Amino acid sequence: MTLGNTGRMLTKMLAALMLLVAVPHVAMAQEAAPNPPVSAVTEATPPAAAAAPSATAAAPGAEAATYTPLGPEWIKGQPTDGGVWLQKQYSPIGTEGLWMNDWILMPVMAAISILVLVLLLWVVVRYNRRRNPVPAKTSHNTLIEVIWTVIPALILLAIAVPSIRLLTRQYESPPENALTVKVTGYQWYWGYTYPDNGGFEVISNMLPDEEAVKRGEPAQLAVDNRMVVPVGEWIRIQTTGADVIHSFAVPSLWFKLDAVPGRLNEHKLFVKEPGIYYGQCSELCGARHGYMPIAIEAVPRAQFEQWIRSQGGTLKGEEEATPPAAAPLQEPESAVPGAPGAGAPPTGTPAAANEA
Repeated sequence: MTLGNTGRMLTKMLAALMLLVAVPHVAMAQEAAPNPPVSAVTEATPPAAAAAPSATAAAPGAEAATYTPLGPEWIKGQPTDGGVWLQKQYSPIGTEGLWMNDWILMPVMAAISILVLVLLLWVVVRYNRRRNPVPAKTSHNTLIEVIWTVIPALILLAIAVPSIRLLTRQYESPPENALTVKVTGYQWYWGYTYPDNGGFEVISNMLPDEEAVKRGEPAQLAVDNRMVVPVGEWIRIQTTGADVIHSFAVPSLWFKLDAVPGRLNEHKLFVKEPGIYYGQCSELCGARHGYMPIAIEAVPRAQFEQWIRSQGGTLKGEEEATPPAAAPLQEPESAVPGAPGAGAPPTGTPAAANEA
């Protein structure tokens, strides 16, 4: 082996050694920037901060550790043992929908059911064979026919007015300045992308039952990474499916929207109070359909911005303040000798080109 070959071999071995030393540090830096460790994301709120979510804005260069997720004491939207009624609502549309269910639909259904039962019992008692051995032969009664036609029509009209109003409100488009969150359903977990804040994606998987109970959260509903949104603002939720049809549903926020592959569905969401709200996939999507919980963490705007920075994202104001540098303009190529962009004339030999 010549001395030159030996030197090249030593150089390659040194470069490989430096690469082995550098790669773990690069990997650790990449993991720390966009996705903080699970312990940092799921750490419960300390007792001193349990009174209210932090509203202190973080500096643009704040570290990931400045954001503290909400603890289990902030859980508000979740199913309860033995519950048979709708969950308490924490959105304007949900409040209206719950009011319509409690004060219009249920009273009307109860009244009609009681009326039909009373009429049925009255007919059984009054017109049985023992008390009425000779049945009447009346076949038509104009007054009764008018009553049982007009009254149901008025009842349907009374239900239709608030029902149509609720439906139209649910399908209104979100405001232009609403925060956009793209929800992608996978088999079997969720992905939350924030296109307005750098386009990063947060992957959310269900926690094991023992880990959820250890953290004080409900089993089969707790997740490792929640979908964090600002409270008191309209949010544009866009859903799609990566493989099969899923459904993004959070009962306490009156929200349910299918996630269909190849289609982008859109709906608006508004959370009135800070807290943690649970939901589940509501479309049969495969063997682990029952293991796709949804956890939404609603926090004040300042705390939401801290979370965005902890995930390596950006804010709209920061993006506008530091626009990317524009690429230098390039003159168009031309076939006319001497024209701008045509370049220097060809030379005969490389030596001549070097001299030039």
